[in-house]
Amino acid sequence: MAGFRSLARQVRDPDCDLALRRYSLRKCLEKFAPYGHRATWDHLCSRAGFGPEDRSPDPVRLVAALEELEEARSVWLAYETDFTERRRKEKHDGLRRPRSVDDWHRMTWGGFGVAWCDDPRVHPGEPLAEVLRRLITALNRQPGSSCPVCNADRLIWRYGLDHEPSSGPVCTDCGILVPRPVLTPRALEYARRGRLLMSA
Repeated sequence: MAGFRSLARQVRDPDCDLALRRYSLRKCLEKFAPYGHRATWDHLCSRAGFGPEDRSPDPVRLVAALEELEEARSVWLAYETDFTERRRKEKHDGLRRPRSVDDWHRMTWGGFGVAWCDDPRVHPGEPLAEVLRRLITALNRQPGSSCPVCNADRLIWRYGLDHEPSSGPVCTDCGILVPRPVLTPRALEYARRGRLLMSA
């Protein structure tokens, strides 16, 4: 099974058939898809300027989509490296019990669904790398009351998500499943009750 880098080489290879290049970009999303496969594909297509069903997209646009995905992947891999080093140091220092962020992180190892968007057409419009930087910043600070990606405070608890966890606070503005560890208990409670958390 081809890895991300070998698939990326196929996307860039002008000697490859255009259908194979498009297929290889889709296969990259099996390795890294921050919003989930369908929502990440929709995002990349809209940002690069070709349709999700376009079977013969401009190769330049395909490569632009790949470059955005690669930049986001490098941001996430750097975070995972830092995470691994921190956990190694904590274990060495006798801190064996994981934090809530660590529990969340185990479910998103590799970067699939770290900013899950259950509706593939509703996702942040910013570059993927910027979205991940905002999310990582939120994971490394005290919990807040708003979406770490778009800063909106309109969060609603949704059930039956096609993801693990299958329920949680979803931002009604940008569509991401907000990681529980970045929200205060009060924000989580308001989302569960379907009420907006008004800033005091």
